Amino acid sequence: MSGALLLLLGAMFLISLLAGRVWLPAAEVWHGLWSPHENLASTIVTQLRLPRAVLALEVGAALGLSGAVLQGVTRNPLAEPGLLGVSAGAALGAVIAVYFGLATHFMAAAPLLGLIGALLASMLTFALGRGGGTITLVLAGAAVSALAAAGISLALNLAPNPYAAYEIMTWLMGSLADRSWVHVLLVTPFILLGAAMLSFTARALDALALGETQAQSLGINLQRLYVLAVFGTALAIGAATAVTGIIGFIGLVAPHVVRPLVGHQPSRVLLPAAMSGALLLLFADVATRLIHVGGEMKLGVLTSLIGTPFFFWLVVRLRKLAP
Repeated sequence: MSGALLLLLGAMFLISLLAGRVWLPAAEVWHGLWSPHENLASTIVTQLRLPRAVLALEVGAALGLSGAVLQGVTRNPLAEPGLLGVSAGAALGAVIAVYFGLATHFMAAAPLLGLIGALLASMLTFALGRGGGTITLVLAGAAVSALAAAGISLALNLAPNPYAAYEIMTWLMGSLADRSWVHVLLVTPFILLGAAMLSFTARALDALALGETQAQSLGINLQRLYVLAVFGTALAIGAATAVTGIIGFIGLVAPHVVRPLVGHQPSRVLLPAAMSGALLLLFADVATRLIHVGGEMKLGVLTSLIGTPFFFWLVVRLRKLAP
């Protein structure tokens, strides 16, 4: 399973380096990787497409892994990273940077404020939902998401000029275009740390599948599990959202794609879900370059168009399976 996903990931990563409005021959891509700045093709590969592909791998993996963990923690197959208010908090932080013009003077302002927003949102979610179980945690996340969404709407309503409103809306649609190595270096430590925290939930997720009481009887510390899930998601998804904007449905879809292939055991879903998320995001990013609709289609728009029918199908399927 993992081997097949790894092969698909390698193939899609290569296609990501080749694809664009101008397709590059594989020989030029290979030469460009080892001889940067030698010619225009080398510059395109090393400075535009390679950081974009690496970022797609990292962000997609973070979305898939966090989705799998949150679905296991909440025991809700419709759970995804936005459930805890992390994505909305990161979006609000980045919007504040754009609104006040900080992003114009300091390129890393939006990612940094986005990360701070994600961490604050996760802290508020955990503070509100602490001690109340998964249902309270989910409700707290919904409340924090609504609060952040209100802040974003207020920023759009009070935008000082049409350009600022347009920039905010464009960023909110999600994209990997024009991202550089600076963005990759900025988010990588946080994504790795968040992914490490999420991976430590594997054993607890298996026990929690039996129920909270049974998990506690097996020695599982539920508070520790919630801390790892919430703050691991905050670090990984907060950093990703702060750089790429909001990219929906990858965290929802990726675990469901691989779950039937690994026997539905929560701990066994984590790594394949991360790989599946990376593969789906790479595929979607390549598709945005190949679909010509005037300008380049935004990545968040495409993932929503693809993910929404899947979401409807999943809801109908769950309704049929319900007792």
